[in-house]
Amino acid sequence: MPDDAIKKAGGDAPDDTAARRAWMAVLAKAGADEIQSLWEAVEPKPEYTFLRRPEPGLMMVQARAGGTGSRFNAGEMTVTRCAVHCPVGDGPRGVTGFAWIAGRNRRHAELAAVFDALLQMPERRTAIDGAVIAPLRAAQAARRADSARKAAATRVDFFTMVRGEDEK
Repeated sequence: MPDDAIKKAGGDAPDDTAARRAWMAVLAKAGADEIQSLWEAVEPKPEYTFLRRPEPGLMMVQARAGGTGSRFNAGEMTVTRCAVHCPVGDGPRGVTGFAWIAGRNRRHAELAAVFDALLQMPERRTAIDGAVIAPLRAAQAARRADSARKAAATRVDFFTMVRGEDEK
């Protein structure tokens, strides 16, 4: 997702939906220690109240046979969800932030929800995108590249040799 899509302000335009989906994915995939250290650098800290305190639960994971076949239940995974309300921002009603993260780290879910709310505020979006989302996205890209490099090192090329005895 291009950074320009995240920086756009507005309502529920398709670009905003795609941008929100992108930053929520980055926040959910971040490490809990990464998101905590970036939170400490955010100033001013927003006021927020919990609409739903961070709560762990289970979610059924579905897969498809062969990637395209029939769906089947692959198993359950632990997730933690959270919802917060920031009274400032988008008019008198404020902004609501949501987060779903894999695992049981309540603080990670809380901070991801707060960052979601901050990113919905046009006046804070550019600063939070540059200070939080961009470094997280870069770290995640570096981890993916490292993983791809390690996988490529184990690649085996198979080829067929033509045997002379099979020819007539």
